Amino acid sequence: MRPHAVHAVIAVKSLDRAKSRLADRLRPEHRSRLALAMLTDTVHAALAAAPIDSVTVVTPDAAVAALARALGAVAHPDPGGPGAGLAPDGLNNALTAAAAAVRRRHGPVALVAMQADLPALRPAELAEALAAAPPGRRAMVTDHTGEGTAALLQLDGFAPLAPRFGPSSALRHVTGGAFPLDGDWPGLRHDVDTGADLDLILRLGAGPATTAVLTDIGHPGAVHEPVHPVC
Repeated sequence: MRPHAVHAVIAVKSLDRAKSRLADRLRPEHRSRLALAMLTDTVHAALAAAPIDSVTVVTPDAAVAALARALGAVAHPDPGGPGAGLAPDGLNNALTAAAAAVRRRHGPVALVAMQADLPALRPAELAEALAAAPPGRRAMVTDHTGEGTAALLQLDGFAPLAPRFGPSSALRHVTGGAFPLDGDWPGLRHDVDTGADLDLILRLGAGPATTAVLTDIGHPGAVHEPVHPVC
């Protein structure tokens, strides 16, 4: 059953800490550009997915906040400030704050917490995942490693989002009562942390903003034909 409306929340750390695990491939300024491009493709895909009603980006970074607003998303300040990304539970605190802000604006609405770096995400994938979730339940989509969480859904508008992102988050979310969703959603499941992840999303077919940045900086494979065509 497809929920009537779902509001997405996405957390983004400061750009000076963005994609540090890609340091062997990209210079710091290129990593910052890539992080912004991947966020652009992620937000565009989310806003185009029925039944997503809004996207809120929680961040301590002014440039990320400005981009979020330009994309049609809501920017929310990270409650932990610029150093929040270094705190053990900074991501979960940020998502919890964003979820609370969304419900202050819209009432007891359904929520989905998403990764900020899903450049191969297709709107249909997100819509299908939302439709597959049990009504009024908490659910999750495991990432491509089988250990992380690509998306956490809370379709009970009165229940807390209760994010548990971090190491082994898939197990922690399932243990906490989230129903694991099974579906062929490669763009939703593939975030980008390492060089191997970047190679994989290029084969899947990265979104236009990500592809443009990688092409501009001369990254190998940026213009390869995707196996998962952009639509």
